[in-house]
Amino acid sequence: MKFTLSWLKDHLTTSAGLDEICDKLNMIGLEVEDVFDPSEIYKDFTICEVSSIKKHPDADKLKICTLNTINGMQDVVCGANNVKEGMKAVFAPEGSYIPGLSMTLQATKIRGVKSSGMLLSERELSLSDEHDGILELDPKSQIGNNIYDQINKSDPVIEISITPNRSDALGVRGIARDLSAANIGKLKPLKATKIIGKYDIQKEIKINKDVESNIYASFRLIKNIKNCESPRWLKNRLEAIGLRPINALVDVTNYLTYDLNRPLHVFDYDKINKGLEIRKAKAGEKILALDDKEYNLSRSHTIFSDDNNPESIAGIIGGKRTGCNMDPVNVLVESAVWDKINIADTGRGVKHQLRREI
Repeated sequence: MKFTLSWLKDHLTTSAGLDEICDKLNMIGLEVEDVFDPSEIYKDFTICEVSSIKKHPDADKLKICTLNTINGMQDVVCGANNVKEGMKAVFAPEGSYIPGLSMTLQATKIRGVKSSGMLLSERELSLSDEHDGILELDPKSQIGNNIYDQINKSDPVIEISITPNRSDALGVRGIARDLSAANIGKLKPLKATKIIGKYDIQKEIKINKDVESNIYASFRLIKNIKNCESPRWLKNRLEAIGLRPINALVDVTNYLTYDLNRPLHVFDYDKINKGLEIRKAKAGEKILALDDKEYNLSRSHTIFSDDNNPESIAGIIGGKRTGCNMDPVNVLVESAVWDKINIADTGRGVKHQLRREI
């Protein structure tokens, strides 16, 4: 289970530092396996200003940029189309490690002109796959400052080991509750506003008799949602714990799973044929999941199906066909409590198939 220090403090009022919190986690049986400080990766990168730009004498697509840096004025050869005078950007000096390229920057000449460092894109910083231009920073950024706060990469990531009897600690709030009980801080009240549903679900949802009796599932229909890209703070938290941001609908459900230990799933309501049935999978059935991988199903797997086609592996992963894309959608939100033994077995089976492919 991974979480960041600031995420924990969203639920816990405490003056304790990172080391004290980790010691207390170990003391209460939530063993700390690792603490990762992402700022270490970015320690060499500082904010610079592009003071002037001139054409490269031997390359039409390259420019020589004079930068105002923490080490004075530096010339860097750059091919980015978006570079302009006066912009603030990320400067990587010679000898710094570029995480997105997995390389150490060496002193070099580019078409006969020495480049004393590099201006970095989001991909070179391992922030995203964006590499069409260099990362432009806030114009008010202070020259010479490290970029930790600019890219929100100064938040330590804590990883703890969860034993089978401590499922309550599979959410950040549960961990905060435990720490509060151990007198290292005070649990913050959970602010939750009750919202009454506006729409009736017109499609039938039923539970087949072959499914375990000790499950509970609830649903809410939300109409006319305009899906979008998630805000940067949400992306940062998901990326910090190893999840890939997809879109706001998917990211919010993933976030709540780790924040409140409440797994959720969203179906594109309009893509559901007739209705949904919670049932056991049939031998030979397969599902193309949201991770673009096809999984073989067995009689031990509990699934959602519509019109007899698997649309989700219950409690594990949703199906691609009824997933939500960036178009405006009507969304069916599912929140369920599943049989823990069945979910554990199913999860192991899915992970085994994934490892076998890798």
